[in-house]
Amino acid sequence: MNQVYTQVTIDQRGVANLVLNRPDVHNAFDDLMIAELIQVLDKLASNDQVKVLLLSANGKNFSAGADLNWMRSMAEKDYEQNLDDANELATLMHKLDKFPKPTIAMVQGAAFGGAVGLVACCDMAIATDTASFCLSEVKIGLIPAVISPYVMRALGERQSRRYFLTAERFSADTAKSLGLLHEIVSATELTQKADTLAEQLLQNSPAAMSAAKALIHNIYNRKISNNVVAHTTQAIAEIRVSDEGQEGLSAFLEKRRPNWLPSKPQDN
Repeated sequence: MNQVYTQVTIDQRGVANLVLNRPDVHNAFDDLMIAELIQVLDKLASNDQVKVLLLSANGKNFSAGADLNWMRSMAEKDYEQNLDDANELATLMHKLDKFPKPTIAMVQGAAFGGAVGLVACCDMAIATDTASFCLSEVKIGLIPAVISPYVMRALGERQSRRYFLTAERFSADTAKSLGLLHEIVSATELTQKADTLAEQLLQNSPAAMSAAKALIHNIYNRKISNNVVAHTTQAIAEIRVSDEGQEGLSAFLEKRRPNWLPSKPQDN
């Protein structure tokens, strides 16, 4: 695939870095960039080599949200064409949210509009102490509709009522207090913190982490019912008899490293 708006690297550990690469327009996204991101996510999701996904951006800002020229073109389109555009963005958010491997957003500078949705869709989010966020849509007569399920899940209804309506800019500290971010670091520490998180994730069973993500999606915000209880008992039974479940339990009882981890030099 010919990548124009993104860069992808996969290191020998299986850590993939998906980089937004339109720094000249503050990594604002349009229909072409959205389509490319969807293709890249599909390709990475099906790559067994990939164990962890980092989402980062080149340049001063993580992303300014929607590209101005793209928004201008949408204003000239009819309802059906706008619906098609919105469905593409919805597909992107859904694929990132349901990405089968752990995801980490690395945010610097501004993350505005739809970019807040990208951050909210990742399993973990870290940002520099100078990062800022804004759900700016109502300033130009729009609403953060497509990203709303993911942002509201992170912020909650009460805080969403404020920030969806005021379109005020808020700091990394505020974003962390609201639940959008997990950690704040200095600009020089961003890469190292992401690598530390990635190393922590790489110690774990890949299949178990994928199953844990699916468990969260299936259980969160549901009333505890017989169906929910049945789902959880089925989920643990399935993972116990799976190949990695059996290997993990055996390794633990035998006090050895599981086979998804490389052998230590002294083990050879």
